[in-house]
Amino acid sequence: MKEKIEEIKNLAKESIKTAEDLKALDEIRVKYLGKKGELTAILRGMGSLSAEERPIVGSMVNEAKDDLEKIIKDKEELLKTQELEKKLEKEKIDITLPSDKIRRGSKHPINRVIEELEDLFVSMGYDVVDGPELETDEYCFERLNLPKGHPARDMQDSFYVTSEYLLRTQTSAVQARVMMANKEKTPIRVICPGKTYRRDDDATHSHQFGQIEGLVIDKNISLADLKGTLEVFVKKMLGENSKLRFRPSYFPFTEPSYEVDVSCFKCGGKGCNLCKHTGWIEILGSGMVHPNVLKMNGYDPEVYSGFAFGTGLDRLAMFKFGIPDIRMLYTNDIRFLNQFDRKED
Repeated sequence: MKEKIEEIKNLAKESIKTAEDLKALDEIRVKYLGKKGELTAILRGMGSLSAEERPIVGSMVNEAKDDLEKIIKDKEELLKTQELEKKLEKEKIDITLPSDKIRRGSKHPINRVIEELEDLFVSMGYDVVDGPELETDEYCFERLNLPKGHPARDMQDSFYVTSEYLLRTQTSAVQARVMMANKEKTPIRVICPGKTYRRDDDATHSHQFGQIEGLVIDKNISLADLKGTLEVFVKKMLGENSKLRFRPSYFPFTEPSYEVDVSCFKCGGKGCNLCKHTGWIEILGSGMVHPNVLKMNGYDPEVYSGFAFGTGLDRLAMFKFGIPDIRMLYTNDIRFLNQFDRKED
């Protein structure tokens, strides 16, 4: 029996030595060490041996198995290394060859507008903050003076996920979160750019759109502060000759509230197709923060006041770059995006 075990072991070693790939090596392992392998067969046939021979033969078989497993493992590592070397040699790149010219990319017009706005407001002392796009009803509506059942909720066609959670319809929700997170109730000066969602889809509206809102809360804040801020904002984004017009409006979270128009930058206020021959283009909503909003979010309206404003990033991009259809901003048409390739970037 000893001679037979040695013979099997030597044959296995020779086979392992000459194996040319991992598949052949695995076949050898199965042949000698598998459940139906030659060494396993010897163990199964030990019933015919005497009681004195069994431990001796069992020990010899186990020793042979251990030796072969080690040899197979070493051979496997060698074959893997050889295969990797062959692959690297085959896929070797000649780095001295001239490279293919890669077409230069460009920033998306909405990203351009966001960066310009952030640079402007940060220079004015504002912080840039963001918040979750999946928002709770509490922060999206209730803390903005829109309790359940309020008719003004119908102004925003919402995407509800559950009765409590929805895709935010406005970045005003971030303002409420900022006020609540401000434990010391110190002055606030922030802008909140981000994505918002409503059930709209046509040439001038999208179910997903960008929005930026600003919030200032401090002592003795007045409408004059809002007007001055918006003048700087509009002149920077749409041109130094831009003029503002405030029209009374209604927003649940501000009082008084105003729609803000800008003089048409295409015709200079004379009247054209873009401004529908009025000389003015509606660009944003604004107002003084409603006392109820201040109170609900921990501010004493007898001590603090503030203003808020909001505008669509998509709308600004359309005005700034002369884009006629909002859907162009989301189709990823390379012919459209190539127009915004600027060397200064």
